[in-house]
Amino acid sequence: MSLTPYVYWAQRHHELYLRVELSDVQNPDITIADNVLHFKAQGHGAKGVNTYEFSLEFFEPVNNKFVQKLTQRQVGITVRKCKKDWWSRLTKQERKPVFVAPDFDRWLDESDAEMELRKKEEERITKIRTESKLREDPFLYLKRGYLFMYNLVQFLGFSWIFVNMTVRLFIFGQDSFYDTFNTMADMMYFCQILAFLEIVNPLIGWVRTAVKPALIQVLGRNFILFVIFGQLNEMQTKGVVFFVFYLWSSIEIIRYPFYMLACIDTDWKLLTWIRYTIWIPLYPLGTLAEAVSVIQAMPIFNETGIFSIRVFPFEFTISFSVFLNVYLVLTLFGVAINFRHMYKQRRRRLGSKKRKML
Repeated sequence: MSLTPYVYWAQRHHELYLRVELSDVQNPDITIADNVLHFKAQGHGAKGVNTYEFSLEFFEPVNNKFVQKLTQRQVGITVRKCKKDWWSRLTKQERKPVFVAPDFDRWLDESDAEMELRKKEEERITKIRTESKLREDPFLYLKRGYLFMYNLVQFLGFSWIFVNMTVRLFIFGQDSFYDTFNTMADMMYFCQILAFLEIVNPLIGWVRTAVKPALIQVLGRNFILFVIFGQLNEMQTKGVVFFVFYLWSSIEIIRYPFYMLACIDTDWKLLTWIRYTIWIPLYPLGTLAEAVSVIQAMPIFNETGIFSIRVFPFEFTISFSVFLNVYLVLTLFGVAINFRHMYKQRRRRLGSKKRKML
């Protein structure tokens, strides 16, 4: 009478796992023919060192080829199913053989197996995407590191401005409006000079965004900062400086963290919603504050003659305020371009999905 070893089994949608409890097995005789697995080997089992054998007719068709793995304590057999499916039992016969039991170390129910399969598929897709990105751009992580640090520095700079202006407003009230430039200008100069990289980055292809909106915003802000405020001492003590600086920093303390998270492929839904919504009130207010500063600067440029152009031989002078009027008109076009750009981005990221009617 032949001896039968203990056999433990588990499954996935595409494979079967069999574990034969025999130790010190050498050259086992294992075959699969006509959907029946035949096993015969000499080893140490429940009845000591003997020859053990068994046959199993599988519940559904399997591939004749299999993978075996011998260890000192057991024999592992991996069999592929011909059809990816979840079996209700291992063998064709309804009554389970007495020597067969579930392998609880590997046992999963169908829902757990589906989750495992889905996780593996997601990992495979992620790996493929990562490898394809690396093949396309070997300097991807270097670029991401640079962009992350750039956005971090800008976030810290504008946060410093925003927090300091807020604290001063609570302490000094309206009086804080009139020395905003003297206390905040150095940091604002630093941040706005650094912002020129937002034009360079898309030009060299390190950021996938349109160059025109960045060009309009950076040049427009720097014109206000360096020409309107920086060149006129009279403008530096006006309250409009507070509103310009506060509105700029209010936008940027949201925008730069959003870009930082994008560098590490992280999407925080609340921050995304705020980033693509807060511009709706703040951009018009910022544009209005900038326009007010230009209008307030016109009489000062007329009186001082700064940047005026003397035309020879007609002996008359063109005041810089004439160019400021042209600038205000061009600002309307620039604002329209940027608003259209932001609106498109908002629709793409937050656009409502049409619900299907059942």
